[in-house]
Amino acid sequence: MTRFLLLIASFLPLFASAAERPNIITVFIDDMGWTDLSCFEGSHVKTENIDRLAAEGIKFTNFYVNSPICSPSRVALTTGQYPQRWRITSYLNNRRSNIRRGMAQWLDPAAPVLARELQKNGYATGHFGKWHMGGQRDVDDAPPISDYGFDRSLTNFEGMGPKLLPLTLKPGQNPETPGRIWQNATRLGEGVIWMQRSHITKGFVDAALEFIDQARDDKKPFFVNLWPDDVHSPFFPPLDKWGDGTKRSIYYGVLDAMDEQLGPLFDRIRNDKALAASTLIIVASDNGHETGAGRSDPLRGAKTWLYEGGIRSPLIVWGPGLMEKSSLGKANTSSVLCALDVNRSLYTVCKTNLPGETGLDGEDLSATILGKERSSRTAPIFWRRPPDRPGFGHGLQEDNPDLAVREGRWKFLVNYDGSDPQLYHLGKDPGETLNVADNFPEVVKDLHAKLKKWNSSLPTDAGAPKARAVPGATSKAAPTIEGQRSNSPQLASRLQKPGTFSLLQP
Repeated sequence: MTRFLLLIASFLPLFASAAERPNIITVFIDDMGWTDLSCFEGSHVKTENIDRLAAEGIKFTNFYVNSPICSPSRVALTTGQYPQRWRITSYLNNRRSNIRRGMAQWLDPAAPVLARELQKNGYATGHFGKWHMGGQRDVDDAPPISDYGFDRSLTNFEGMGPKLLPLTLKPGQNPETPGRIWQNATRLGEGVIWMQRSHITKGFVDAALEFIDQARDDKKPFFVNLWPDDVHSPFFPPLDKWGDGTKRSIYYGVLDAMDEQLGPLFDRIRNDKALAASTLIIVASDNGHETGAGRSDPLRGAKTWLYEGGIRSPLIVWGPGLMEKSSLGKANTSSVLCALDVNRSLYTVCKTNLPGETGLDGEDLSATILGKERSSRTAPIFWRRPPDRPGFGHGLQEDNPDLAVREGRWKFLVNYDGSDPQLYHLGKDPGETLNVADNFPEVVKDLHAKLKKWNSSLPTDAGAPKARAVPGATSKAAPTIEGQRSNSPQLASRLQKPGTFSLLQP
């Protein structure tokens, strides 16, 4: 009898009504700085549509992504596991480059994927925008996006399946003869549409809106990834947003245009009473700004660096019909959480079973995300630098530490060999300007031990001394922590003065 009741309980999510399974939209912006949005004290452009979400929802100022570069950051949000488990530790490039850096060619479809579990629970699932977890450059045998639990997809030049590819136009150029970039991506799946790079976010939004309408007709809850190419370089804003033509000026032109093009998606949800009452929108950036383009003041570092500017991201959660009313319109400046936790929390929010036989690295902070609590992640957050980003380049002339960990208000960074230990109290020094490692030897000892234990539990890449043998042409699950299975099938088919910045107040 007990066994029978347990069996019935395991199927309960399948019978939950759509009203009990809220709709989810994740907007994962590409390469946006922590203070680029005007609701995060950015001053270059007014991001009105995203700002309105923040004014009606909650903005989190101690949110982190799990890598300072795109592909592994996306793997973490998608799987709820550290991307090192799956040997994706930097951006996925061509086949030879991936092998040289000790990386997989694509995310193994055997990885736990939130979309797949939601699909099993009756959700319509769609991915619209950048993928970059397999299928790019000459890697044309990666699995299609549908293999990861998506009913429909439309991607860019870094994913398998239907895609939008960019035409380019600069001031003074004949609009009858636009440029083209990423032409070789036509080999990565059928259904290619060429459109102006300055309007591709609108193309993804239009596809997502059509998908949402179909899900409504089918009386299904929906899960939508809307992951723009923007604001990644090369920058091609609309001609009226080029400003003075400098890198920073055209970057903010792209940001302004992206915000405008996201507006119809947000308005579609807000202006439909049923959708407004049952939809959660999550907005974040996949990593920090490109040096010389965006800003993350007063944080140190940028994209690819393990300092705060590379890994701390703005997070906005909107869902007035689902969230604690008294928390709406406020900033949560105390809760420390990461993309792994967002993934894990959405299982609870969507009343969906966790993937079987799989340990997630995220913690259930659904009550925090919904504004009912201000709890933080209890486990430390760990990072490893991309193997091809040791520092002294990409606009910053300094070392990029090999490893980093945040626990509470402490942030510790160190190299593999134990050299250059750096300890910062982020509550007092979010800009990581004052290394207090010599003043707190016990804290250093404790965090270093935890960091070494975490890193040693995962496969190395080419950034580490004496890296292990690299994987072959397909992705393979890495030896894992917490007793998770160690093998999966190979699939070859397819802050300087914190008081100056109100957001940094504890």
